[in-house]
Amino acid sequence: MAKPGRSGNGEDPGDLGRARADAAAQLDAGLGDVDWAVPPPGSVDFTIDVPSGKLAAVALGDPDDPCVVLVPGATGSKEDFSLMMPDLAAAGYFVLAYDLAGQYQSAGAGPENLVPPRNHYDYRLFVDDFVAVLETTATPVHVVGYSFAAIIAQLAYVERPGLFRSLTLLACPPEPGHGFKGVGRIGRFSTWVNGRAGAALLIWGIRSGRVARVPRGRQRFVNYRFRFTRRASIRDIYTLMQHVPDVRQELAGASLPKFVAVGDHDLWPLSLHRQFAQAIKARIGVYRGGHSPCETSPHEFSRDLLALYAGAGEA
Repeated sequence: MAKPGRSGNGEDPGDLGRARADAAAQLDAGLGDVDWAVPPPGSVDFTIDVPSGKLAAVALGDPDDPCVVLVPGATGSKEDFSLMMPDLAAAGYFVLAYDLAGQYQSAGAGPENLVPPRNHYDYRLFVDDFVAVLETTATPVHVVGYSFAAIIAQLAYVERPGLFRSLTLLACPPEPGHGFKGVGRIGRFSTWVNGRAGAALLIWGIRSGRVARVPRGRQRFVNYRFRFTRRASIRDIYTLMQHVPDVRQELAGASLPKFVAVGDHDLWPLSLHRQFAQAIKARIGVYRGGHSPCETSPHEFSRDLLALYAGAGEA
């Protein structure tokens, strides 16, 4: 693993996660096909009341310990972090993950529940839900936002920086504006398809394995949770990702620890992720695999998160 480095003005982010041959890498190499429906041992399932309704959540560890909040992306769920949660909790953290509104077991949460009701899932809905989740914990917290949720985490930080102890952006869309334009397989179509067609294309790509090839057990779980996730939420998120806000300047000026984590074969080219990390003055970690280091390199990713947190002054 490369030694994390930073120039005098903080504009030279160092690398983490370069496949060091340690215990974490060995555990990841031996993962095999995991049953993602099985929750982490000792974890607790519950719901959180937020403006859009009730969100399904899972937690592990002592609530009196520093908190880590893990937020999955579009079409994902809290289970995407199941292999990471035990590592973080064993290191002395209270770990909480939840399903976004409209997704999997939070499918009942949506814009119709807002006061006053709205017609679509929008950035305001997801940010307000996210802030409500953080306010149920002992803030400030360490935040990990995955893919679309990394956009939400950035927007929430700009509005409520005092809630954050650190900010990790996992497989984050690396460019503002049209978030899909740099994606290899769907980028060329994404500029002219609407939310409904884009959502259908995205779902087809995930179900067929065209977006990412995953083990058979993982694919079964992914297909299963599509039975619950609301198509309207995917449609609206696709539309939102065609208009990604640019908060790079605000993040660059933030003094908290920042970490960009990405697979070396992510949906977006690695060069764009490196440029993004450079722009916001964040460290970057590169892991073997595609869009989901939390699934394919959970122990190495957790190892590097713990190093980041220790660098923030925590044991």
